[in-house]
Amino acid sequence: MNSIKYPFITEKAMMLMDENKLQLIVDTRSNKQQIRDDVEKLYGFKVMSVRTMTTMKGQKKAIVTFEETEAAHEIATRIGLM
Repeated sequence: MNSIKYPFITEKAMMLMDENKLQLIVDTRSNKQQIRDDVEKLYGFKVMSVRTMTTMKGQKKAIVTFEETEAAHEIATRIGLM
């Protein structure tokens, strides 16, 4: 099961990329370990931490912090955000 739906793009999300963090909308049934495994398998970068929260629209948002310094920018470039 792929828990990642799509990246969450806002001005704040773009500023968090400078801190090596990426925001993603994920399946509401997925847990932090599933999100970590899917991100590592899909993008090939080691994940340091995953924080989750529910948005006002009832979606589950994950803030993923990477171990490598430029991982968030590299992933954003790969998926066409930058």
